[in-house]
Amino acid sequence: SKKKGLSFEEKRARMMEIFFETKDVFQLKDIEKIAPKEKGITSMSVKEILQSLVDDGMVDTDRIGTSNYFWAFPSKALHARKHKLEELESQFAESSQKKEALQKSIEKSKIGREDTAERAALMEELAALRQKKAQLKAEIDKYRECDPDVVEEMRQTNRVAKEAANRWTENIFSIKSWAKRKFGFEESRIDKSFGIPEDLDYLD
Repeated sequence: SKKKGLSFEEKRARMMEIFFETKDVFQLKDIEKIAPKEKGITSMSVKEILQSLVDDGMVDTDRIGTSNYFWAFPSKALHARKHKLEELESQFAESSQKKEALQKSIEKSKIGREDTAERAALMEELAALRQKKAQLKAEIDKYRECDPDVVEEMRQTNRVAKEAANRWTENIFSIKSWAKRKFGFEESRIDKSFGIPEDLDYLD
């Protein structure tokens, strides 16, 4: 059977091992020789992988004379990953707060209220925030294996966010139940009036 190739992130992790294990300084040609032999990284992809690590601040580089040299130390790489994760978590929290504020604004709308330009703008912004949240989550996932402590903190943050989302879902269900009892409206009419998805449900 054909052997499955390494993913881009796996190649990055293995290349960092070269620096961490040797604690040495290399030229590109050195890494192109070491990586295929010791880490299973094809020589053709070495330059691309190395450049991505330099761009992320995980590998340092300097030009001495006519040659470029590369090196990396565990402490600096760990700090860079933590900084990136903290930045992403901050953006994620900000987006969640804006989403919650927008959700509150929608819930304050009165039963039977006609669509307005303001409401349409809020819904559009909410959709944009959801997309941003998905992008941030995908970027955070890229660093999931970098630092167990930071990952655990992220999981706790996600747990709190999920609980908050479920509380707001419960609030929506309660308001719908009250409206049905108070005004005798059908559930489908309430959903349509406020743009509530028919498949709205709690997060697992």
